[in-house]
Amino acid sequence: MRVWLAVGIFVITVGIATGWFLRNHRFESLSKTDIPSLAIASPSPTPANPILETTSPSPTPIEYPTPAETPEAKSSSTTPSFVGVLNLIIPVAGVRAEQLIDTFSDARSEGRTHDAIDIPAPAGTAVLAAADGEIIKLFQSERGGTTIYQLSADRKVVFYYAHLQGYANGLAAGQYVRQGQVIAYVGDTGNAGTGNFHLHFSIAILADAKRYWEGTNINPYPLLHH
Repeated sequence: MRVWLAVGIFVITVGIATGWFLRNHRFESLSKTDIPSLAIASPSPTPANPILETTSPSPTPIEYPTPAETPEAKSSSTTPSFVGVLNLIIPVAGVRAEQLIDTFSDARSEGRTHDAIDIPAPAGTAVLAAADGEIIKLFQSERGGTTIYQLSADRKVVFYYAHLQGYANGLAAGQYVRQGQVIAYVGDTGNAGTGNFHLHFSIAILADAKRYWEGTNINPYPLLHH
């Protein structure tokens, strides 16, 4: 009897010990199981301020400014140094040198001096380029009517044609014309007076070709009457 009691106690003890061992082993295994780590997304770096694309403005084409009225030039009656230097033709077709009249110093309204030469001719008579050079402005003026500004080839002198009936076909600012080329026609526009058909022609020496209306007027008569 005592033997069986001892065996039972032994079995119970072994069972208790085995249970304790298995429980502790399972807990230790679980504690060592890898736990997947949570992926934490790193915040995206803040982008630098974007570079704004700017469009450079298109260069504005250079244009000669528009004069307010007829040339605001100083006058000078001294022209000896230009005789033989400016080789001009009479800018009205069919007019001869002996027909010209010197009207440069004649008085005009509002206390003005003429500062030009008037060359009478029938309406529609061809107006000719007095010299080679660029047409820089076609302008409608209250006093001058239909007008043309032409630079000399060296850009030091401006020729002004006024009271025109109209321009030659195809004439445009920026066009280079040759001496004797038809550029317009005699008229009575502006303050010429109805039926007073003539070409108002002036010459000015320039300090700045871009300010062509501010030159110093010289007398065209000695330059045309040769």
